[in-house]
Amino acid sequence: MSDAFTEETTGPEYGSLKTLTVLTFIGSALGFIMGIYQFITAESGITKMEAAMNNPDLPEFAKKMMTPEALEAAKVAAANKIPILVLTLIGCVLCTYGALQMRKLKQQGYYLWLIGEIFPVIGMILFLGKAAFAQGPVALGIGYGILVLFVILYTLQRKYLINK
Repeated sequence: MSDAFTEETTGPEYGSLKTLTVLTFIGSALGFIMGIYQFITAESGITKMEAAMNNPDLPEFAKKMMTPEALEAAKVAAANKIPILVLTLIGCVLCTYGALQMRKLKQQGYYLWLIGEIFPVIGMILFLGKAAFAQGPVALGIGYGILVLFVILYTLQRKYLINK
């Protein structure tokens, strides 16, 4: 291995790639845990939401989140909880494996990670329809904003990846 290659992969720019992959590992672990949690609690979540909607003491901001559309979205998600779990877990595995490959500077890791990020989003839209967007504009903005941010940041780091 040449000194130039070693310097390039240990510099501050490569450190950014390492940081992104660590954040990806954390996000994938949380996604894995949340996917299983949502699978387990899908039906009870509907019951809790219905009870909250009928609670007169519910704060005003919470009433705005407990809409009939949100309840319908929860019901659709519960009815499709197995495909949603599978999509979530596949996405987490692809993101994790892709990040591991990028830590080895393999360009294929970027594409695996990208598929792992986008595949579940497309799958959710296919399985849930408009219910996939029932989280509200703030939650959607944050979730998709983070996804777009990571796509941009990883794309900027692609110059350090090589085809192997």
